[in-house]
Amino acid sequence: MTSSSSTSSAVFSALAPYGWDDAWADEFAPYDAEGLLAGRVVRVDRGQCDVVTADGMLRADTAFVTPHDPLRVVCTGDWVAVEPGGTPRYVRTYLPRRTAFVRSTSSKRSEGQILAANVDHAIVAVSLAVELDLGRIERFLALAWESGAQPVVVLTKADLVPDAVTLAHLVQDVETTAPGVPVLTVSAVDGDGLDVLTAVISGGTSVLLGQSGAGKSTLANALIGSDVMEVQAARDVDGKGRHTTTTRNLLALPGGGVLIDTPGLRGVGLFDAESGVGQVFAEIEELAGDCRFHDCAHESEPGCAVLAAIDSGELPERRLESYRKLIRENQRIVAKTDARVRAELRREWKKRGAEGKAAMEVKRGRWA
Repeated sequence: MTSSSSTSSAVFSALAPYGWDDAWADEFAPYDAEGLLAGRVVRVDRGQCDVVTADGMLRADTAFVTPHDPLRVVCTGDWVAVEPGGTPRYVRTYLPRRTAFVRSTSSKRSEGQILAANVDHAIVAVSLAVELDLGRIERFLALAWESGAQPVVVLTKADLVPDAVTLAHLVQDVETTAPGVPVLTVSAVDGDGLDVLTAVISGGTSVLLGQSGAGKSTLANALIGSDVMEVQAARDVDGKGRHTTTTRNLLALPGGGVLIDTPGLRGVGLFDAESGVGQVFAEIEELAGDCRFHDCAHESEPGCAVLAAIDSGELPERRLESYRKLIRENQRIVAKTDARVRAELRREWKKRGAEGKAAMEVKRGRWA
């Protein structure tokens, strides 16, 4: 066996548990020829990152990969090329991402923030200890679909639901909200449902998402089989907890696969997620194909198949309202960086404004 093949074998042996495969090896080949080390980012913190390599866990500086675009910074889940030595040691570049989970920041500029890279499954953790917020689930799912990952909704704390009938109704509500998405119930306390979830995520990288208090850290510990994540009790009143996870951490699962745990997300802003919104509301987009007008807004137009579905009870009105809300929000975000979309929005706003003025004039005429 040549020295090169021995090195390649050692890299595969060390990095396969973290998702390394032949395709990544081919992508990395030019950097391997330069003597750089292959590794996966397991944690990023203030310009520094922890990287797992065939030489073990290394601390590296990301100064060489700090562009103005916040979507191109080094992120947990990236595969990177690291200098073999030096103080400090630097990340030279990261490999092209297969998927990326991005949300809008809370700033007025509405920049994108990348939460995790190269993810196969986006696990949306939802606590059953509090009333379901279906709109928030739809929002998470839109971002998950847009990332390129397969969403999975995990209803945590199932042991707190009083009976099986109630649990079945809750699952049905979420399934209606999440077409094409597996919906699993889990109790990290007694282990129910963990085997099914483990089987689903064992073949790749999963990112764990949800509000603070959703039970993410408890679920992560149950999947890993040890208390590696700090857990704090959620408040009984609203199910909210403190952000026990403060950074995004990548962990290899004992049964295969990789898990990225994230801090609880208070805000889940869309970021150019038109395709993701369309997949979340697939039944509405399918119905829209039968509307009389191709640009139907599903508000009061004649021959609107979507409104007809609401009248017949086929489509819940809440779904349409949520769809409209997310579409409008996404258009506003895109308009801030896309002049064409911004112009289209302005025309639409003027049209709506003119219609509103005309309606008011009609009312005034009736009152006169």
